[in-house]
Amino acid sequence: MSASDIQTSTSPGPSPPAMDPAAVIRSRAYLSALILATLLGIPISAIAYGFLALLSQIQQYLFKDLPDDLFGGGAPAWWPVPFLVLCGLLTGLSIRHLPGNGGHSPAFGFVAGGGPPVDRELPGIILASFTTLALGAVLGPEAPLIAIGGGLAALVVHLLKQDAPPMAVTIMASAGSFAAISTLLGSPLLAAFLIMEAAGIAGATLSLVALPGLLAAGVGALVFVGLDSWTGLGNFSLALTSVPPEVVPTIATLAWALPLGAAAACLGWAIRRIGLTLRTAVHRSRVLVTSLLGLGIGLTAMVYQLVSDHSFTQVLFSGQDDLPDVVAHAADYSVGALLLLAACKILVYGLSLSAFRGGPVFPAMFIGAVLGIAVSGLPGMAMAPAIGIGIGAMCTAMLRLPLTSTLLATLLLGADGVSVTPEVAVAVAVAYVVTMLLPVPVPGPGRPAAAEAPPAETKV
Repeated sequence: MSASDIQTSTSPGPSPPAMDPAAVIRSRAYLSALILATLLGIPISAIAYGFLALLSQIQQYLFKDLPDDLFGGGAPAWWPVPFLVLCGLLTGLSIRHLPGNGGHSPAFGFVAGGGPPVDRELPGIILASFTTLALGAVLGPEAPLIAIGGGLAALVVHLLKQDAPPMAVTIMASAGSFAAISTLLGSPLLAAFLIMEAAGIAGATLSLVALPGLLAAGVGALVFVGLDSWTGLGNFSLALTSVPPEVVPTIATLAWALPLGAAAACLGWAIRRIGLTLRTAVHRSRVLVTSLLGLGIGLTAMVYQLVSDHSFTQVLFSGQDDLPDVVAHAADYSVGALLLLAACKILVYGLSLSAFRGGPVFPAMFIGAVLGIAVSGLPGMAMAPAIGIGIGAMCTAMLRLPLTSTLLATLLLGADGVSVTPEVAVAVAVAYVVTMLLPVPVPGPGRPAAAEAPPAETKV
């Protein structure tokens, strides 16, 4: 593919003339990029589907089917502990010994910029995220899929044209990422917002990147649907099976959005503080400390099942699979049980952020929804706006992406999402402002709070 027309100048001197999107779109290079994006959408989406399907099958077997076969009923409370230790051991070894540091650390939020991973880094990213997600650590699959899709697309571009300009690589890598998560979040449009807002793509570049990405996402969605129909394994799309009744916005629900948004920002700060503070110990002894953190996650899940009599799986994993069930059976949970679930999930989320590899989106949504259900009994509050406020505010606090967070909350609630948009918007705005005003959580004891960039990995 020739992409000489899709590039930016890096030579010193006067600023180059502004890019003309119409001229670029008419170029042969860009039309070739559109065709390549469409073609790449098929294999990348199939790989992403296989990644998610294998994760689901392993989780189902290890944490449900196997204990049922061994004990003739539900898994005992201690069951996840050894698997979480193994999770920490394998993840730590992958990050320690394979190139690429296992990808971006989720403790620094959702990272979609900085270019796609190079080909030699992909095995480490895949293995570290796979062991994290399959064996119970509390992170989501969205960040690994974005890295895998972007890395594979960039690899194809370099194989076709070794000296491809940076803009061509960016466009195709973004298209690969679109394809990889085209249906994971329930909407290709939501995935597009997530990638664009996180990467800070705007202006003329936004249009040029969006078109190949949307093509790849459309093809990817069809691939997911086709493979679901063929295999029967599921489409792995985030969706609620039962949506709370629609309610009209009121002054009371709008008023509650203010303190709840601020509270979510403070809670997000505390979670990030846990993750960033523990990174100092993780860097001193990656494998040992990650294994100990896995032990802590497993013990927390065990305590939750013993105290609440609900399954430990609600504390483990990303929360994507358990969220619809918790919302559908919200009446079965007391406020105390919901607060205990949220507290356990918050703790293991912070522990997972410090050393494991995955995305921060789904655990934030789960915590926000659980806390929303817990406060839905406040005077003047209702279930639908409470869940929307919780999801939007917590995602904003953890991701610092207000537009994406608003869409996550409203689209997840389906038709009811339109009615709760005012409350969600207020909560997101408050959460974002408070998050920006709070001091940056220190990366570790004795380190300056201003240093937000990920530190270099120490191989110990």
